[in-house]
Amino acid sequence: MNEWPDALDGNTRGNGDRDAYGRGSSAAQPEGARRMRHVQRPAPPQRPVPQQQPAYDDGPGQQQYGSGAPRVPAPGSYDGYSEGQVYGSPAGRGPGGPGGPGGPEGPRRGGGRRPGAAPNWRKRITIGALVLVVAVLATSVGTYFWADSKMRREVDLSKVIDRPAGGKGTNYLIVGSDSRDGMSAALKQKLHTGSAEGKRTDSMILLHVGDNGNTMVSLPRDSWMTIPSFKGSQSGKQFPSPGKNKLNAAFSIDGPELLVRTVEANTGLHIDHYAEIGFAGFANIVDAVGGVELDIPQDIKDKDSGADFKKGKQTLNGQQALAFVRNRHGYAAGDLQRTKNQQKFLAAIASQTATPTTLLNPFKLYPVMGAGLDTLIVDKDMGLFDLADMFWAMKGITSGSGLSMNMPVSGDGPQTSLLWDKPKVTQLVNELKNDEKVTVK
Repeated sequence: MNEWPDALDGNTRGNGDRDAYGRGSSAAQPEGARRMRHVQRPAPPQRPVPQQQPAYDDGPGQQQYGSGAPRVPAPGSYDGYSEGQVYGSPAGRGPGGPGGPGGPEGPRRGGGRRPGAAPNWRKRITIGALVLVVAVLATSVGTYFWADSKMRREVDLSKVIDRPAGGKGTNYLIVGSDSRDGMSAALKQKLHTGSAEGKRTDSMILLHVGDNGNTMVSLPRDSWMTIPSFKGSQSGKQFPSPGKNKLNAAFSIDGPELLVRTVEANTGLHIDHYAEIGFAGFANIVDAVGGVELDIPQDIKDKDSGADFKKGKQTLNGQQALAFVRNRHGYAAGDLQRTKNQQKFLAAIASQTATPTTLLNPFKLYPVMGAGLDTLIVDKDMGLFDLADMFWAMKGITSGSGLSMNMPVSGDGPQTSLLWDKPKVTQLVNELKNDEKVTVK
């Protein structure tokens, strides 16, 4: 069967231009395919090509596979291909060529490091430092809120009446109580605390923090003084003065608020913050910090407190430390020597706690903070920074940047009490209130 139209059958194909181009659209039959005139375009300018021996010859103008040379058309002909080169060819300018973005001199697509290139240590160090800073900040913020939530803000100093005006610097009243809250019968026996109901105070220290040195003043619990009128911390009722008594009686009558009221009324100093720790917390802090090294001034043996020490330097655990600060028997100075021992101990534990080995070691820091914060009772306005300021001040006194002393006394009073030396007390109070260097001996 002949597939050519009548105008382009085998008899007429190639035998005349008119027939070769069809009969036109006026014909009865549809117009057939036309033959397009061949137009030869001029060949592009030739580039010098290194002469290479082809792997095999398949005719002029053909690319030789594996030769690495560009495809060159035969002279005088044009095969319709541009002179662009194959991607990845060594001689080309495309993405795989020397000047392309993926070549050895250009950046890699996607920003990755070129194989064999040296690592960017500056970038790595910067990223590592940023990650470290973020981790430290997150840990610090988490620790702050954790510790702040554990603080027992149970003392309301706004209930204290007739308060003196505040002076320069900050005054802390630090109290060690014999509270047995939460202690089992076995622990009471181990720590020689007894089982008395309620709580009393065995130690009271006035800590002044100022610009002219920090001063730690022990207030003997047997100090004889007037307990002023007060408003009940629980009932809110007004009570008249109970009269004269020992200082620690104020704590027994109405707790921290009346103790602060009594100290302020008898000194004229404004107490800014209150901190109290009980027996159990005292021992737990010492054990958490790994013991406290102290220089025992003399041999001590006391069945009431459980103290049994030889003279000299030694490391005390929690039980031993509690016995040491509670003991007052066997000293010529009695209660005054005990207050000195308490100062020595508090300064030592503050010094050992506020060290890089504790503060930078979470396995040591968190147990120490937990042991202290669980049993530490403070006033409602005291924050973590106030607490840290208090401990740093005690640490500074240990290192010699402050002064530790007893409240000046003039002699014995009724009921085996101690009388304060009023002229010296007045001088001391004025120096503390004005944040001056303490000169009282």
